[in-house]
Amino acid sequence: MPKISIITINYNNLDGLKRTMDSVVHQTWKGFEYIVIDGGSTDGSAAYIESQSEAIDYWVSEPDKGIYNAMNKGITKASGEYLLFLNSGDHLYGDKVLAQCVSHITSYDLVCFDMEVLGREKPSVFSAPDTVRFSDLYFDFLPHPTTFIKKELFVTVGLYDESFAIISDWKFFILALFKYNCSYKKINETLSTFYADGISSVGNHLQERRQVMEDFFSGYLSDFDELALHRKWAQTNRFKILSELEKSTLGKKSASLFLRTGLFLFSRKKINDL
Repeated sequence: MPKISIITINYNNLDGLKRTMDSVVHQTWKGFEYIVIDGGSTDGSAAYIESQSEAIDYWVSEPDKGIYNAMNKGITKASGEYLLFLNSGDHLYGDKVLAQCVSHITSYDLVCFDMEVLGREKPSVFSAPDTVRFSDLYFDFLPHPTTFIKKELFVTVGLYDESFAIISDWKFFILALFKYNCSYKKINETLSTFYADGISSVGNHLQERRQVMEDFFSGYLSDFDELALHRKWAQTNRFKILSELEKSTLGKKSASLFLRTGLFLFSRKKINDL
């Protein structure tokens, strides 16, 4: 089996850090290296990490330049063939999950598992596609808490771009898959639990993503902008109501009647504008 490095970054999130580290150190399968990078926390995180140092292969607590600078520090210290980023607050899905999943981590560059998502109205499971198309990564992502990355990819693609605040792991994946044609394998088993209350779960990332498209995939920019417009429309209440109507026979008939009425009432110009 390949050697695995699990990397946890943290900054002033002691409660989340305890949850994360507890899930790692209590794994029944121990064939991994554990690295913890703390950004000079002042909430007791460093003392807690030190108290758990016997279960950690490398740790440091010092100021850094942000999330991706901390993740890059972990990469440079890792000696595993595959890396898994499990940041503070998130945790592995049970004490036996690595023992159950490690046999799937073979020769592929990226091995992606399912991710439980908590912190929204109701729990859900995020499952990446079995085969990732370029359009899949326009607005979606591969989850880093459930994706094992072959370390040598960071030599091929480069380390995480520290100039971005949020989307550098997305940039890494889209370049790895569609510029460098790395191999990808999807496993339909849940590996980690992600809490949708962190920095990556809020805000609009489209501007940063568009910058990456301009830099590396400029030929697709018109498609990107068109899809962004459709995505904005799909998030409106009107679209959601129509989508719900489409789920029933009566709803389909109502939507059809609505469309025919619209075609009758609106001029061609208005229809084109719409």
